[in-house]
Formats: sequence, structure tokens, C-alpha cells
Amino acid sequence: MQENSQTFYHILPNGVKIVHRRTPSPVAYIGVMVGAGTRDERPGENGMAHYIEHCVFKGTAHHSARHIIHAIEGIGGEINAYTTKEETTFYAAILAEHVQLTLHLIAEMVTEPAFKKEETDKERMVIIDEIESYNDSPSELIYDDFESLVFAGTPLAMPILGTKKTLRNISAKPEYPKQWMAQHYTPDRMVVFCQGNLKPEKIFRLAEKEFSSLARVNPTEVRPATVSRRSSITKLPEQYEAHYRKHTHQIHAMLGGLAYPLGHENQLPMFLLNNILGGGSLNSRLNLSLREAKGLVYTVESAYTPLSDTGYWSVYWACEPEHYSFSLSLVRQELDKLAATPLTESALRHALQQLRGQMAVSAQNQENSALAMAKSVLYFGQAPEWQDTYEKVARTDVSRLQAIAEEMFDENNRYILTYE
Repeated sequence: MQENSQTFYHILPNGVKIVHRRTPSPVAYIGVMVGAGTRDERPGENGMAHYIEHCVFKGTAHHSARHIIHAIEGIGGEINAYTTKEETTFYAAILAEHVQLTLHLIAEMVTEPAFKKEETDKERMVIIDEIESYNDSPSELIYDDFESLVFAGTPLAMPILGTKKTLRNISAKPEYPKQWMAQHYTPDRMVVFCQGNLKPEKIFRLAEKEFSSLARVNPTEVRPATVSRRSSITKLPEQYEAHYRKHTHQIHAMLGGLAYPLGHENQLPMFLLNNILGGGSLNSRLNLSLREAKGLVYTVESAYTPLSDTGYWSVYWACEPEHYSFSLSLVRQELDKLAATPLTESALRHALQQLRGQMAVSAQNQENSALAMAKSVLYFGQAPEWQDTYEKVARTDVSRLQAIAEEMFDENNRYILTYE
């Protein structure tokens, strides 16, 4: 067992990682994060990871869906799950006194799902409705389509929800998702995590009881490389563009490119750079330029999404058709400014001060904190406190930020997608 402030670690003999962060809160967040997601699927089984996330709630070898829901909701808890391109996570928020019952039920869902066809057929229809709902939300759908553009030809290009056709394929036989889980839900890919006012020894003991019976396997093969950042790109600019007729009132647009993966030496400075560009604050450069100064958009935001071996940055906005060309030129101007002109020392200090406050506020959200902790342990084996992470970011100087902007925002690393 290792101790890092109030964060404690343990690894079971079979490879399951356990992390617990002790906090004074009477509410505990506890769950399991599995390093299996959309990118582990073959084209014909696209949507499998998300389908499994849904279906394990429909009953286990020992308990019905109704029992699982009532057991958690009946004690005032909330149980949830989500799927990404690389992870599937099951977790619950409960009073700390109920952590044993909650972890037992989550462990059953992850290791002994029933996949009764009459139940999973219903859930397939729920997911199809989810797909239709997603298609009606261009501000969300555009992220999927942009990833399909940037990561074309790789599993990362596939949508998390899958398609109606692939859902029919993967739900045809209960054995199919069970086989997929046996292949990808292996101990070396699992992190049991908890955050709350509990002794770490108790969490380790409960996790060992629930997961020590899983057979140890040789570490699963490293996922094949997808698309790394390119030092030189020879494709023609038009191959980096996509335009879809969605018959939306506004034009929805996304511009972005490939970026650093998790763990890269420039990952943390890139987060800072994204925050300056358009990371959700009203004083971001994009918001001041497009919304406050010109009134062209209601929403404009930038994002940086690092993955295990690649990543991407993006700028999203929506505007009236007559404002599209002008807004696009302003977005490009802000990218070019960051690449061509270093920040002043004063601007950097203000950006770091803002980021520090945002990180402190975010750390007070127990749910986000617990999930971020689990992901960090999944990929790096440890989860530093936010103060330690900030100290690393604070070492960034203006010349380094400019060099990163020059590399990331290069004209040859700009894809663009529009809905009209």
C-alpha cells in the first residue's frame, strides 16, 4: 500500500487496481472503471461497449434489474454509468455506511451480468431512441462526426452508440456480449475507486472480497496505434473538410486538429492554452472576439481531448448563415495570434491564476474528482492532488506556450466540419 496525502493505493494479486481518497464528506462515490470502450470494437460490433453498459443494469446472475435499482435508490443513492472511446465506468453516490452493499452490486454487474434476451431487447430499443435523440442535437452530434473526420480509418472514428444495424448484430445472442466482456473486462484493465470518509483498509478489503476471484491474465495487448500527431501533412486541404446537410436553422461548425496524448510532456500546458483560447470562460479569447465584441454567436468554445495514444483539439460555434464566413475568419485569427505572438508575462500570470481557481473549484465536486482519480490510476497508476498538477502547469513559460500553439494550430493541422 502506498500513501499520497489522503490518497491510498493497492493492487490485488490478479492485477485489479484500487484507489481510495479519504475526504470528510459523509457521501461516498464508489465504482469500477474498465479500460474498454469503442476503440476496442470491430466495425461489425460497433456500439458493443455502450450496449454492455446499458444491459448490465438489466439484471445479474443473482439479482433482477428491479432489485438493483431499489437496493441503491432505496437508500437514497444514485447509480450511474457511462461509456467513452476508451473506458466504461459504473459508479454510485451513497452514504458511506452503504459502501459494502453498493460495491457488491456493482461487482455483480461487471462480472456476472445475465443478458436475458427479453430484457436486452428492450434496452436495444432504448439505445436506438438515444441515437435518434442524439441525431436531433447538432451541438452534440458534431463532436462524433468531427472525431470520424480526424480519426478516419481507425476504431476511434466509430460512434460510441453504434448504429441500428450493429445493435441488431450484437444483441442477437447473449453469448456475444459475454464473450466481448471476457476478452476486455480483464483484471489488468480494472480500477476499483472510492472517495469518501472511509478507512482505506476497509475499501481494500471489500474490493478484494469482490474481485480477487477474477483470474489473472497476461496484460492485454496494447491497442494498435491510431493517428498520432503529424510533423508534416501532405494531404490536400480539401481532404480536411466535410460539409453535411442537416437542414439546421444555424450553421454549426467545428475546426480543430490532432493533439498530444495522455501523459505527453505538453499535455498540461495544452490544457492551459485551451483555457486561454476558449475553455468555457467568458473572458476567453474566442468568447470576447466572437460574442462580446461582435455578437456573432451565442456559444463558442474550445476543447482539448487527450486519449491514450493520440488526441485532438477543437473549436465549436453556431451562427446565422450570413455570419459564418466572418466568424470563421475570427476563429482563425485567434489561432494565428496564439501561434505568432507570445503572451505577455502579465497575461500568463492571469491565465495561471484563473486556471488555479478553476482547478480548486472543480476539486470540490466529489463526483468529478472521483472519476478523474480513477482515470489517472487506470493509465498512470497514481492520482496526484490538484495542487501537484497545478504546480506542473505553473512551470510553463510564454515561449513554450507559443511553441505549442505554433505546432497545434498549424494550417496543416486544421480539419473543419460544418452542418448546414
